[in-house]
This record gives sequence, C-alpha cells and structure tokens, in this order.
Amino acid sequence: MYFDPKYLNLSAMHDWELYSKSLTTELRECLDEGRDVAQYGPLCEAISALPMGEAREELANVFFRIMMDAPLRADFPYVEPDDIETIRAERPEDRQAFSAPARDDRLKDKILGAWLGRVCGCLLGKPVEGMRTPDMHELLRNSLNFPLARYMTLEDLEKTPRLKERWTKRTWADCLNGCAPVDDDTNYTVMAAKGIVGKYGRDFTSGDVALAWMDCQPKNAYCTAERRAFRNFVIGIRPPQSAIYKNPDREYIGAQIRADYFGYINPGDPETAADMAWRDARISHVKNGVYGEMFAAAMIAAAAVTDDIDAIIRAGLNEIPARSRLSEAVRTVLNDFRAGLSEDECFAAIARRWDEFKAYDWVHTISNAEIVTASLLYGGGDYGRSICRAVQTGFDTDCNGATVGSILGMMLGSAGVGAQWTDPICGALDTSIFGVNRVTIADMVELTMSHLPG
Repeated sequence: MYFDPKYLNLSAMHDWELYSKSLTTELRECLDEGRDVAQYGPLCEAISALPMGEAREELANVFFRIMMDAPLRADFPYVEPDDIETIRAERPEDRQAFSAPARDDRLKDKILGAWLGRVCGCLLGKPVEGMRTPDMHELLRNSLNFPLARYMTLEDLEKTPRLKERWTKRTWADCLNGCAPVDDDTNYTVMAAKGIVGKYGRDFTSGDVALAWMDCQPKNAYCTAERRAFRNFVIGIRPPQSAIYKNPDREYIGAQIRADYFGYINPGDPETAADMAWRDARISHVKNGVYGEMFAAAMIAAAAVTDDIDAIIRAGLNEIPARSRLSEAVRTVLNDFRAGLSEDECFAAIARRWDEFKAYDWVHTISNAEIVTASLLYGGGDYGRSICRAVQTGFDTDCNGATVGSILGMMLGSAGVGAQWTDPICGALDTSIFGVNRVTIADMVELTMSHLPG
C-alpha cells in the first residue's frame, strides 16, 4: 500500500524515536566499539545538516547500514562479546566464590536495607538530575549543604534564584506526597519483581522481558536506549536485535539501572545475578551496556554476604569480560584508590576522562560506573557519605545515588541506611506501572523473599 509522506509528522517525534537526529551519537558509539568508521564523519555531518524530511530519513537508513557493516579496527585492544557463553569465558580466572546466606531475619533486613537504600539514594539525586556540577555546587553552597550531607529541598533552591525557573517543578525532598516519587530507576526494580520474575519466574527469558515492558508501561515511560528498544518491540523486532536496530544509545546507563532486583534475589550468588541481568539487558543494550547491568547485579548479590567494599567491587568485575572497556575503567579507579589518590583527585580524574557537558558522556554506562565505584571506595562503607558523593559528582545523579544506595543498603541492612534518609519516604513508593501505582517497601520485601532460590 502506498503511504503518503504528508501524513508523517517527523517534527512531532522525539529525538529518541527519530534515528536521523542521533547520527553523531551513532558515530561516536561505533568509534568506541572499535568499528572502522572514522572516515564517515563528514557523511554524518552532511546528513545531519539536511532539513528534516523523507530524504534525510532515507539517507539515515543508509548510514545505519554502513555503520553496522563496518569491521572492527585491527588495533582495537578490547574483547567485548554479547553472548553469555563467551562473556563467561572472558571473565577473570581468579574468581572468588561466596556462600549463600541463611534465609532468616538478618537476610530479610538486608533486603529491606537494599530497597530503602535504592529508593532513598534515587530521591537524593532526583531533583538535580540533568543539572551540571557548576550549578549544583552553587545551589549546595548557597544552602550550606556543601559537601552534600542531606536531602535537597525547594527551600534550598530559593536561595539560588537564577535556577528557580528551570528547576522549581522538580521533586524536592520537602515536596513529597507521603511517599517516594515515581522514577524510572525505581519503576524498573518494581517491574522486575512484579512484571518479570513475578510473572515468568526465575527462568524468565529476554523475550519475556520485552513482553513485560509492553504490558507494564507506556512508551513515554522509557528513555534513550529503552525507548528505542520499545519502538523495536512494537514493530516486531525481538531481542537481541531490538538492542541494535537504530539504537545508538546501546551502551548508555539504562541497563545498569535495571540490575538491582536480580542482585536482591540471588544473595551470595553473583554469577546467577549477573546471568539474570544479562537476560534483561540484552533487549536494549550491547557490550558495556550489558556488562554494566551484570556488574551492578553481581555487586549487590555479593554485598549480602560481605562488608568488604573491595571484594564487592571485585565480585562485579568477576562477572564481566576482563578485556572490556568497563573492566579497564573500574580497575583504573580501583588502582587510583589503592595508590593513595585523594578523593577529590580521583573524582577530578573521572571528570577529565568524561565531559559532563556532552550528553553521550553524561549518560554512558562507563562514566557512571566509575562514579559508582569511586563512591563506594571513598564512602568507606557509610551509607550517607557514599550516596552523597555519588550525587554531588554530577552525571546521572539519581541513577548513581540509587545504585550506590542499593549496594550499601544490602551490605548494612536497614539500620545502616538511617532515619535521616528513610523518614521522608514513609515506607512507600509511587510507580507508573499499569495496575500497580503505589507500593509499600514492606510488601516489596515480602515479594522479594518469595523469589529467593529454593
């Protein structure tokens, strides 16, 4: 059937849904993946400069095929498989084994701590998500909250008038509705519990995850790589191809923020946690985007049985390819810490490697995984100090606060999170998941316990 292009309103489509608006991101992603595409920079610029329309879309389609057909450079030093068998083969050889904890009240309290830690860490970073550090640090200093040590409030914002117009409508800690607010970071944790494991069991497949996404939330609940994958599901493209087709965001942080529940339900078993994370991640991500979720899930699983931060981070590294960019980046942070770099020096080094003013760097898996790693190390096992460092550093603030909070909450239990952080959320969480809406943390802990193995 002939389709009249006049009925296609490209200008009404979000950038995440229109591939031709993301060609520079695609080129950067392919370069980082090691593809031999540097010579196509001028072509990328030329297509991107065209007026929006059918011709630009057709040329963007050609550009996509060129990128996907490009070989790896001969000098690319990394080995970054996507299939689980090769990922396992590429893991470090000296992997530490952990023992499963007893299924008792102590474990239940750790799971409670993980839920509280995630939700509160997310809330800490939520109002300043997208705010770059010069503005954030001005806000914090003007409100006598630098270094960051407590939630940020609307009253704090009032003390920096130039930021009010853009940031007033954010969810500040003194503007809650009797619970933690809706956030994609916490939506994914609840969706994993209710829509994935709750519906399909521990043996869920990547196809099950794709179905859960379409059943649980509308398109606009998804961002970047997830929005593009959702679009692919709707037009019939299934995992793992859904992660690749016109998805230049495929190594962004969106899979890493979905890891937590798979760590919660596999305490002491980082390998199984990482396997579940792989099944989840591959519907929208590849390579280091996938490894980020595996890394985070494995760390959370290990945090249930050890309070050694170094061992927790190594448990994450042990489940991803040793010759990947993510592994190299995390080991760089570890080595800097062990070499005696000060906290400020370490975070400054991360900021030199990644430019927060570039969207690609700001939301990439690796940049944010470096921040998570450094926050765990320099936080010294203290919940508040760790989440505050993760948020104060900028980049994806709510994501990093949530991931660090989840790990520390699991390690320390609920008392280690502390009333300063938990009191404002009143033990409840709002979601935008169809048919779920508000949940209590207590109910989510009971559901989590029911999904433990055995």
